[in-house]
Amino acid sequence: MLPPCGMAKTSAVDVQRTTPDIAAVGLPAAEAARRLVADGPNELPRPERRTPLRIVAEVLREPMLLLLLAGGGIYLLIGSLEEALILLAFACLSIVITVVQETRTEKVLEALRDLTSPRAQVIRDGATLRIAGRDVVRGDVILLAEGDRVAADAQLFVASDMLADESLLTGESVAVRKQANAIAPAPAPPGGDDLPFVFAGSLIVRGSGQAIVLATGVRSEIGKIGQSLQSLAMEPPRLQQQTRRLVRLFAVLGVGVSLVLVLLYGMLRGNWLEGALAGIALGMSMMPEEFPVVLTVFMAMGAWRISKARVLTRRAAAIETLGSATVLCTDKTGTLTENRMQITRLVLPRGRQHPMSGEPPPVFRKLLQTGSLASSPQPSDPMDRAFHDAAGEAGNGLTLLKTYGLRPDLLAVTQVWQSGSGKGHLSIASKGAPESIAKLCRFTQQQKAVLAKSVDALAAQGLRVLGVASARHTGQKLPASPTGFAFTFEGLVGLADPLRATVPAAVQSCREAGIRVIMITGDYPATAKAIAAEAGLDATHVMSGDEVATLDDAALATAVRSVTVFARIMPQQKLRIVNALKANGDVVAMTGDGVNDAPSLKAAHIGVAMGGRGTDVAREASSLVLLDDDFGSIVKAMALGRRIYDNLRKAMGFILAVHMPIAGLALAPVLFGLPVLFSPIHIAFLEMVIDPVCSLAFEAE
Repeated sequence: MLPPCGMAKTSAVDVQRTTPDIAAVGLPAAEAARRLVADGPNELPRPERRTPLRIVAEVLREPMLLLLLAGGGIYLLIGSLEEALILLAFACLSIVITVVQETRTEKVLEALRDLTSPRAQVIRDGATLRIAGRDVVRGDVILLAEGDRVAADAQLFVASDMLADESLLTGESVAVRKQANAIAPAPAPPGGDDLPFVFAGSLIVRGSGQAIVLATGVRSEIGKIGQSLQSLAMEPPRLQQQTRRLVRLFAVLGVGVSLVLVLLYGMLRGNWLEGALAGIALGMSMMPEEFPVVLTVFMAMGAWRISKARVLTRRAAAIETLGSATVLCTDKTGTLTENRMQITRLVLPRGRQHPMSGEPPPVFRKLLQTGSLASSPQPSDPMDRAFHDAAGEAGNGLTLLKTYGLRPDLLAVTQVWQSGSGKGHLSIASKGAPESIAKLCRFTQQQKAVLAKSVDALAAQGLRVLGVASARHTGQKLPASPTGFAFTFEGLVGLADPLRATVPAAVQSCREAGIRVIMITGDYPATAKAIAAEAGLDATHVMSGDEVATLDDAALATAVRSVTVFARIMPQQKLRIVNALKANGDVVAMTGDGVNDAPSLKAAHIGVAMGGRGTDVAREASSLVLLDDDFGSIVKAMALGRRIYDNLRKAMGFILAVHMPIAGLALAPVLFGLPVLFSPIHIAFLEMVIDPVCSLAFEAE
């Protein structure tokens, strides 16, 4: 058997370990230990932690700081200890400010990483054990229940009414059904109903099951995405590139003018030693040593200001890039939306509708209460929680007697309730796919056609549509199937992942600031179009992943100039879209929380990850982390970034302007035969104390 989607090969013996007796025994502990050594721990390779020493090494590669250290070294060589100490002291100050800021950030990320470490329940040597997720190995039999986070890619051989939330891998907010299969079917990626595969990082929101592990660590779907990040390099910030060009220009200009001055001084006055000192003074007057200090302070202050908007800065240089962004690419699930299901529309059998806003009219109460009774009493499924939130406590005084789960031929959940006294009729509640509810209610063809029309109208609004039915039953003997009850159709319920309240205003702010907002999601086109329209985006044309796949890079670069909404997009296609925008000359900011977002987060000029529900892979690939997962915070951070970048340009302009008179006062005495006005220490004091202090006034403007 070939493992799904490039999974590591699992032996035929492992795959066929699905008979009840073998499943009860599980993997021998000795074999599990051997495989753990052979395959390695079930975790992604952690990137080397950015220790203070590593941060110092990164800071020392900054061109302007190298210039500052080089200037101090030159003064040490010529014996000017005071000048050297001043320059080196300011260099050390720049390093300390950056190290303190970024070390604090790394500690926060380490805490977030520890909170997301999963555990797993496995069977080994006939005993059920709960072990750390990193100790799960290929061939392990894992037990899955409602609320569990799947520790590794696996194939189900037992599944009871199971739904899994795979949004971190697919971007789809709706959970998918799982069906057991002891014989491996064709490989399949995450997403899609009725498949026997579960994937590391997904969440079981309903039901239970047993599965045999096919792939762990870097061989899993989540691991392959993490591995792909190693081939991507982060693009250096635009300000860093401009600074490097400026350094080269001033270095060439400064050296050239200094040599000319030394020659003039020596030939006109005959004193070559004083000429050399005058040349050094002139060279120092033309070298912008203040830049490292001003840049460091601006970025540190910027990181502090942005942190007040609940945005964590992992790389200070990203602040100026954020301020110059022209395109903001955003995921839908969890970024624009709240990543939870909410009932938004109720439809009665005769067609009367009610948009859910506040308390519904009494006539709609039975529809909600029946849907709640058909839901799990302690729900993990987002749709079950939505019914409980809308209907309140619908099962007071009732006892759950039996649950009929989902079946491939009947996609509905039916629950039988008994009154507390045990007397009287049994209350039956069912909810599920509208066509399955129509089957339970024994609809005629005409009734099915009317129902289909109502369902299509709701689906066009991007809603997930469920049918609800109720029945009464006398006696304690229950039928083997819910089709044995005489159901009455109660109506349709439309659910949606609600838009965050701050999003429309934030999108409008981006539009006014000249920033395009592009939505890229793995969800269905109809859902994406409805959410985009609600957010204030242009949803006239939605481009699907299938359409993207037909375009070459040049055609895609043309398409992204006009398309605002992309739906059913795969991770590699997100990366192509980001690269197409960059090819058009846009400065791209990309938001995301799932593992599927990580490659595009790293490829964008600036990646913005979710801190609350985001994955470690996404956070490590990003430059900024949103602590409250709010799209509005991104826009606040972009506004602050623009302010910081604009003020930084003003400060740089001020510094360059100040260098002109300093250079003039260093050169004029030599040309006019006057005594030298500025020695190197004077220039160092002007440029390292007075200039930075004055330029900091721009930071708060």
